[in-house]
Amino acid sequence: MTVSLIFKIAAVGVLVSVICQVLKHSGREEHAFLTSLAGLLLVLYWLVPYIYDLFESIKALFSL
Repeated sequence: MTVSLIFKIAAVGVLVSVICQVLKHSGREEHAFLTSLAGLLLVLYWLVPYIYDLFESIKALFSL
């Protein structure tokens, strides 16, 4: 995992939280929920390859 990925995740978190606060104060709760869901899915899309590599490494470690 690179440092740039951590910065990307942090940037998405800050951006999503600001957008959600603006949407909630304007009375658009549904849009705020969808924005947070989209941010979560984006971060998971970035993390899935690393999780897959982790499970493959663990499987290789125990399969002797």
